[in-house]
Amino acid sequence: MAENRETGIAAEGTFVSHLIELRDRLLRGILSVLVFFILLVPFANTLYEVLANPLMSALPEGNTMISTEPHGPFFVPFKFAFACAFVLAVPYLLYQMWAFVAPGLYKNEKRLVMPLLVSSSGLFYLGIVFSYFVVFPIIFTFFANTAPEGVAVMTDINAYLNFVIKLFFAFGLAFEVPVATMLMVHMGVTDVPSLKKKRPYIIVSAFVVGMLLTPPDIFSQTLLALPVWALFEAGLYCCRFLKKTADDDGTESGPAG
Repeated sequence: MAENRETGIAAEGTFVSHLIELRDRLLRGILSVLVFFILLVPFANTLYEVLANPLMSALPEGNTMISTEPHGPFFVPFKFAFACAFVLAVPYLLYQMWAFVAPGLYKNEKRLVMPLLVSSSGLFYLGIVFSYFVVFPIIFTFFANTAPEGVAVMTDINAYLNFVIKLFFAFGLAFEVPVATMLMVHMGVTDVPSLKKKRPYIIVSAFVVGMLLTPPDIFSQTLLALPVWALFEAGLYCCRFLKKTADDDGTESGPAG
């Protein structure tokens, strides 16, 4: 009885210590976002001007953006600055997540985590860059040129911000496909031959994802689906090296420390 009580107390202490560590890491993540936000606040208007450049370049001469809310010109740039702060803090946020679960990982898993963190952060940023430099000019030019005769295209600044943030995160998350593919293969959920057999379904799924995550136009849907397909193929290619590395290392047992 005394032994069971001691075991229960130890388990409770471990659970509480995990909660405290989780709280500390969440606070560090929030603090990192706030630090980036404070640094970006002085440049909020400049950042929004850069964000609006793809749309402004596509609008006919004389058309401009508007604000339908009295506080919009002040509030919207700060809203975008906060979104930028969150994006810049993504690598640190992912590191905090990794540091929390690291004690329970195997040694071979620990060696794999850091490359995955770096690659996932890089792919997330690559998706944002791709959407800004490739997708935005195409879809905004298309929207502006298809406006009916006599209709002046004047987008609200807050509506524009919500639209582009949705696309940023859609493309950022979609570009994580290679990491997700490698994780599924590494965890034994599936394997490379099985994924190759399912390639036609995955291609169709890529277009379905493009339809769900992007505005209802064929251009943005296709511009999201094609990179997702290409990145899936890249993930399959990288899985070969992942399997070779695992075979060379051999099977390890027990958590690392």
